[in-house]
Amino acid sequence: MDLSKRSAENVEYMIEQLKQKLKVMNFDVLKPSHFSEEWYDELKDIYEMVMKRETFSPSEMQAIVEELGNLRKK
Repeated sequence: MDLSKRSAENVEYMIEQLKQKLKVMNFDVLKPSHFSEEWYDELKDIYEMVMKRETFSPSEMQAIVEELGNLRKK
């Protein structure tokens, strides 16, 4: 998948991958429709950082989820 292009499909792909990697239990928190392409670069940065890591501390998980929350459409 070519994530260098801003698209709704790429946003959806990254969100789905983040949910799997972070093992998000409340799937309503991370719905692709909650994210705008306006924040694509920030979302991609988070996605790339998360995909590089194998494990996360509880505080890191909280920080990642909070940051994703900041990117959600208002």
